Amino acid sequence: MDQQESADLNSEMTTEFAEVEDIELLKQALAEERDKSSANLAGWQRAQADLTNYKRRVEQEKEEIGRFGNTAIILSLLPILDDFERAIASAPDDLVKHSWVDGIMLIERKLQSNLKAQGLCQIKALGELFDPNLHEAVMQGKGKEGIVVEEIEKGYKLNGRLIRPSKVVVGGGEEKEE
Repeated sequence: MDQQESADLNSEMTTEFAEVEDIELLKQALAEERDKSSANLAGWQRAQADLTNYKRRVEQEKEEIGRFGNTAIILSLLPILDDFERAIASAPDDLVKHSWVDGIMLIERKLQSNLKAQGLCQIKALGELFDPNLHEAVMQGKGKEGIVVEEIEKGYKLNGRLIRPSKVVVGGGEEKEE
């Protein structure tokens, strides 16, 4: 073999080794880019899921605000409704026939119907088993144990959520004198 042939062979082998090294480097770079791509895809999927959850939570909050945003106003109207009911219940019989009393009763019914349209619902208490989730015991009286024997102040729920518990007298087990 002459020197020229030997140099050509060395050059070819060097070129082949360089190509093999380049291919190995390219495979390694490709694997790194695939890992980065997988990490970016997973991050994008998490961000997409977070965005979907955020949108759902915002919709729920909007709905809650719509349903319960007027709670403070309704709570401020309940004492007025209580006053109407007490005034009507204590009106003397000779005044009940006057037209202005009818007008007051009409206003009371209108207030009740408007509050009911907003989702207000009265809690039934009298004769029911005392429920600390709905009733507030203000005293104990004569009557069946654990049964509400008197309602001092009506309780209300707004769209199924308690906004004012009923203030009640709960029976202590002693029977009422008849």
